[in-house]
Amino acid sequence: MKQKYALVVLFALILASSLTSFGCYSSASRQVNEDMSRALTLTMQEQQGDVITRDTIRTFNSHLQIAALRGKATIAVDGSPVNFKPYARCSEATIFSLSDQRPTAVLWAVTLVWAAFCFYRRRRNVVQLAGMLQYGGLCYAEAEGTFYDARGQRVKLTPMQQQLMEMFFRSDAHLLTKTEICDALWPKKPDANDTLYTLIRRLKPVVEQHSDLKIESDRGKAYQLSVR
Repeated sequence: MKQKYALVVLFALILASSLTSFGCYSSASRQVNEDMSRALTLTMQEQQGDVITRDTIRTFNSHLQIAALRGKATIAVDGSPVNFKPYARCSEATIFSLSDQRPTAVLWAVTLVWAAFCFYRRRRNVVQLAGMLQYGGLCYAEAEGTFYDARGQRVKLTPMQQQLMEMFFRSDAHLLTKTEICDALWPKKPDANDTLYTLIRRLKPVVEQHSDLKIESDRGKAYQLSVR
């Protein structure tokens, strides 16, 4: 799997974990509010007077069906004594503690494992590329004769493209004359200019797709591999 797809999966897992957690919290919040509203309605039906006392709180707690709410839910009064309007409330922490976060915990565990896997892959790629010839985001492993991009993915080249890229990388200035290229790739061909032009034309998009490099013509006599 490519690194970018692994990161997409990671962000998808983070989003799914967050949405699941929020969904569990919302469900618990709805149940808590329904229970407090029912308990408050029953309490007010039994309440005589417009004063909230300890007996009122005790009665309210006795009507709560969610046992964990008892002692944590409170009654407050909104409005003036003329317009007596009580309402029940509890803290967000209490609601969160009552929500079933087990599915979220499983998702977060999977997310952490996947994040560790992404980190390991990234670190392995960095270590893998460390001993290679690097230039403009392209890496060349001389021992195996393979080119890699910055993500550690192998760059597929034809045999002729491979030979030419090796010549570019082994050149100190990454500059090759047409004569040097033709003598190395087509030693028995009297005039290989057209063949060379076709090879360069097809190699350019491959190089630009996998790196920050480009192949430039130097006054029609040479080609240079340079950073864009």
